[in-house]
Amino acid sequence: MTTVVKTKDLKPEPAAYSEAALRNNGAVIEYCRTSMAALSGSTAGVLGLTSLYGFAFYIVSVVVLYIMFMVKTGPNWRKYHISRQALLTNSFFASLCTYVLFWTFIYGMVHVRKRSMCMACVCSARTEQQHTMQ
Repeated sequence: MTTVVKTKDLKPEPAAYSEAALRNNGAVIEYCRTSMAALSGSTAGVLGLTSLYGFAFYIVSVVVLYIMFMVKTGPNWRKYHISRQALLTNSFFASLCTYVLFWTFIYGMVHVRKRSMCMACVCSARTEQQHTMQ
């Protein structure tokens, strides 16, 4: 005698997320991303990076932060985030604005100020030489 066993189709059940938890996770990620943009922009300014090297440094910083998020959440990343792509790309351009703000400000404070002070020293030395020659 043969018995027939009915099996259910193995469809993945939809995941239920807590909206409050997702909002909290998003706020924490946004804070980390903004802090990373400020710190890496300051670093790029101090290092004197210009043009495409500065933007490449930003992209490297974003990828490093993404990898740090993935390492922190581990293989159970679905418990904390809806998608990995959104984790990488959300607020990319907003953080870029913060990065450029800090990058240009610190670059100007360190490198442009140093050059203008050197030029002032050269100009004052020339003026002193001219006065001693007369």
